[in-house]
Amino acid sequence: MSIYIGNLSYEVTEADLSAVFAEYGSVKRIQLPTDRETGRMRGFGFVELSSDAEEQAAIEALDGAEWMGRDLKVNKAKPRENNRGSFGGGNRRGGDRFSPNSKRF
Repeated sequence: MSIYIGNLSYEVTEADLSAVFAEYGSVKRIQLPTDRETGRMRGFGFVELSSDAEEQAAIEALDGAEWMGRDLKVNKAKPRENNRGSFGGGNRRGGDRFSPNSKRF
């Protein structure tokens, strides 16, 4: 599992997060998503520590804490839902029955 950190400063680096979370355990992985178009940090990130106990200690200590001029939102990360682009799961060609070139009425 990993920890979600929201309301991060746009200037934060992986090294910054690693230093803060290392106080609560061994940092295994850090992710700082960036905007595809601008390359700018999106204001949130994920940190994975080596145990659930370490992650829980970090969440309890850092949720609501002020860091780099912002009040952090820190909690367990929720699993990513894989539903991008689905609109009911129907046939994508279903709309062509009303197209001007259709022979069906």
